[in-house]
Amino acid sequence: MFIQTEPTPNPATLKFLPGEEVMGRLGTANFVKSDEAVKSPLARKLFEVDGIAGVFLGGDFITITKDDSKDWQTLKPQILGGIMEHYTSGQPVLDQNSDAATGASTAAEGDNELVSQIKELLDTRVRPAVAQDGGDIVFHKFEDGVVYLEMHGACSGCPSSTATLKMGIENMLRYYVPEVQAVEPVMAD
Repeated sequence: MFIQTEPTPNPATLKFLPGEEVMGRLGTANFVKSDEAVKSPLARKLFEVDGIAGVFLGGDFITITKDDSKDWQTLKPQILGGIMEHYTSGQPVLDQNSDAATGASTAAEGDNELVSQIKELLDTRVRPAVAQDGGDIVFHKFEDGVVYLEMHGACSGCPSSTATLKMGIENMLRYYVPEVQAVEPVMAD
């Protein structure tokens, strides 16, 4: 198994590409604490590495966030070993019946027309670009002209995430949906 690594805009986060499907069409899964990883054999394995502060599982990639006490030179070999060990074990990425996956922001029954339009724009124009950097942005709510988004993976804690939200996503949403006045982040659960 050949696993590629890519830097992300967040210096505390690296993107790992195992060359195989990770979540595929299941969506994404974000684990910001080791005790949340109980739903994922892969995330549990990665949290065994001392210094891991977060695991984000995307369609075909794994994004790892480290804490400040460790450096990538020390962590990378351990992470690569953990990913290889998981894939050779034959275990699933998520346990059956797990609710850890977060799907696309796809319009749901009961969404008003504005919310449906916002979700469609996020899914088609924003999420694919953010995934290239090892992260995800998920619609949380639209209230009083403000779109609230959850930032996962490399986006969470990224120094440039505020600029991405304000100058990129907010400007794009305001252009297509004039009712949008601002975009704000919310902390992932």
